[in-house]
Amino acid sequence: MKIWTLSGLLVVLLLSCAAPKAFEYRDVRNVKLDKIGFDKTTLNMELVYFNPNKFGLELRNVDADVYIDNHYLGKMNLDTSMHIPKNKEFVLPSKIAIDLKGLYKNALNLMISNEVLVSVKGTTKVGKAGIFKTVPFTYEARHQMKLF
Repeated sequence: MKIWTLSGLLVVLLLSCAAPKAFEYRDVRNVKLDKIGFDKTTLNMELVYFNPNKFGLELRNVDADVYIDNHYLGKMNLDTSMHIPKNKEFVLPSKIAIDLKGLYKNALNLMISNEVLVSVKGTTKVGKAGIFKTVPFTYEARHQMKLF
């Protein structure tokens, strides 16, 4: 009897540990320049995502590189822990250290065209019940941006 109970518990545990679905990007809010410098500038923003999973997750340590039209723009970091609710939108506070040389390269493209290719490549740690896994992610989409 104990073997059947243990086997049933193991099957339920394995089924409940399904790989989480990727978060769905929704919007960018509250974009603000924080620190302005000659070489580096810090940009703060809130990224809105949707968690399509039927369970909540914990998110830690986002580390990513941001590109505009395949030119390096800067580094995005989030060094905090936050709870992501199940089947809900959530806001991810983000800070990007912008390399101004990369921004200058993109200024001409922005004057010519209002649309740019934004690419983000990085890793994050997601988990549940104290078990975390480093997950690589990529995001790439065309966005309307107006310089003036």
